[in-house]
Amino acid sequence: MSPSLEVDALPQLREPVLLVSLSGWVDAGLAGIGTIAVLRDHLGAARRFARMDLADVMDLQQTRPTLRLEGGVQRVIDWPAIELEAGNLGPDVVLCSGPEPSLRWRAVLTDLVGLAEQLGVRRAYTLGGIPAMASHRRPVDVLTTASSDDLAEECGAWRQDYEGPVGAQSVLQFMLGQAGIPTVGLWAQVPHYLAASASPPAIRSLLVKLRDQAGITVDLSELEEQAIQYIQRVEAGVSERLDVLEAIRAIEDAEDSTPRIEEVTPPEDLPSGDELASEIERFLRGQ
Repeated sequence: MSPSLEVDALPQLREPVLLVSLSGWVDAGLAGIGTIAVLRDHLGAARRFARMDLADVMDLQQTRPTLRLEGGVQRVIDWPAIELEAGNLGPDVVLCSGPEPSLRWRAVLTDLVGLAEQLGVRRAYTLGGIPAMASHRRPVDVLTTASSDDLAEECGAWRQDYEGPVGAQSVLQFMLGQAGIPTVGLWAQVPHYLAASASPPAIRSLLVKLRDQAGITVDLSELEEQAIQYIQRVEAGVSERLDVLEAIRAIEDAEDSTPRIEEVTPPEDLPSGDELASEIERFLRGQ
């Protein structure tokens, strides 16, 4: 049985921009879902208008439903779902977020594409993060993919020749493009040793890209402060570990010696992301 998209009533929007984050296979630094959360907080005239219950197409041992109290006494189960909200962030926008389904991708994504067509979406952006051989001391680069050659040339898209496994978000990008909706994929390159922790610098980089490419208007001052504090906490976590500091310097040297960050080849003696993360995450957890 396939889930169905339940729409309360279609919002009246003028050539909206669709912004999508389906967390699951890859969202390093929670960059995509974190960006949607910031946008939701700034959304003018916000209205949640559609929902797709994913309980029947999820591996619930991997993506658990959650329990919460309503009114302090009544227990409510929240099942995994994709939710859509509309509002204004300069242009009219539609936010689409939720977990990546475990099953029936074609049916789920076809419904989302159909809704985008009904809403008259003029352009879509998918948002996520990729673990990268990068230093937390450097600005977070954003890699870009596109649904067509013309759009790739306009946006400076990267790796149009990629072949291999993809997540539901990349499939959605392809399907939206096939439906005639230009779609850009924005992927923040999060330091691999920090990929499991929420990254304010990565979220900021995605928001800057959305500002420049889609005209999205969001006050970044609070996020700027969060990013500064985040870097300070990471520095505190590595300050007394010379081996970790040397590993980070090796990453920076590798970045400096190559013209493109994705072409970096890590030094043979570079510690793994897990080894670096074991020291750093101890300082990030609970803060």
